[in-house]
Amino acid sequence: MKKLFSIALIATTLLSCGSSDEQKQPAANDAPLAQSANSDAFNQQFETLLTSYYSLSEALVNWDSTKANTQAAALVQAADGIAYAELKADSMIVNTAKSLGSTVAAEAKAIAAESGLENKRRSFYTLSENLYNLIRTVRYDKAVVYHMNCPMAFNDEEEAFWISKTADVVNPYLGTLHPRYKATMLNCGNVADSIDFRAK
Repeated sequence: MKKLFSIALIATTLLSCGSSDEQKQPAANDAPLAQSANSDAFNQQFETLLTSYYSLSEALVNWDSTKANTQAAALVQAADGIAYAELKADSMIVNTAKSLGSTVAAEAKAIAAESGLENKRRSFYTLSENLYNLIRTVRYDKAVVYHMNCPMAFNDEEEAFWISKTADVVNPYLGTLHPRYKATMLNCGNVADSIDFRAK
């Protein structure tokens, strides 16, 4: 966003620095595209991605490594299936979205490849942060999405984040079968942010 703002600022400065009123203004189609509402097709593809992510999160909640692998593979397929050309946005936004989507897919592949749940959860954290940025970049506008925080996800002291479709805390880092806490820390965490691009 900073880069996009800088480009817009430079363009505005150049336009205002003309020495005469006869300076030609750029045609409307030369201006950066304003990002507008997403198409139904794009939203359906993105909803598939989120559904796969939520299923992966649920698998981690339940300490189910096999299901986590299956859902991670589904997430890769969903991430690779998003048509970013459907975005009605500036090319810089589209390219940023593509890059974040590729990272989400790569982290999902890493989750499936990891042998232990601890490592799967660390890759899940990286995936979650990239998905959070992807949601904000594409301005997903079909539903509210929550950015959740766990202050003790790793070693009881390292925080991590995840994405949720509700504000209810169901922690995929501590889950239901933690060796020390069992299910007592399942609801440990809080809402760090809510993303809502729905039309008001």
